[in-house]
Amino acid sequence: MAKITQELIIETAEALIERTEKSEVTLSQIADELNITHAALYKHFKNKQELWAAVSKTWFNRMISEQIKLDKNNLINTQDLLHDWLWAFVNAKKRAYNENPQMFALNTQYVDSNPQVLRDVLWESYQIIDELMNYHDPNLERAEAILSAFAVFNLPSFKDSWNLPDYEDRFECIWSLIKHGL
Repeated sequence: MAKITQELIIETAEALIERTEKSEVTLSQIADELNITHAALYKHFKNKQELWAAVSKTWFNRMISEQIKLDKNNLINTQDLLHDWLWAFVNAKKRAYNENPQMFALNTQYVDSNPQVLRDVLWESYQIIDELMNYHDPNLERAEAILSAFAVFNLPSFKDSWNLPDYEDRFECIWSLIKHGL
């Protein structure tokens, strides 16, 4: 029997979500899949909400954050670097949606209805923006504001607009509105 870890529980939850095509997988289903008791899950996650937040964050990191690759050597200034990172970010979200819209919907359903979980999932992205811009903002408020300006490109409720022909034009329009305030 495999050692039960948070990572194994998260992997099992994701596999069940994909297999059952439902985001409402129960803790009992996860425990049964792992051949452990329901109560044993609480050794790793204090409640179901913490588990779903971890599942969402893990999926987000794998499908979006880890897909962003920038060549910082070719960029002249921090604004160009931020622009390219934001463009890579929104395209990673779009790609995750287009490659598997059902899994995208299942994994983002919980996040969409829980603003604190959304903030937690995006926290590392805020840190990246803060670092790129050399803000040194302990609360990451400016980074959060920048990413919020691009909500139509990163919140799942706007996904139906991501494949429209004016996608890049709309991105550049928002960029032109905020770049002078950076």
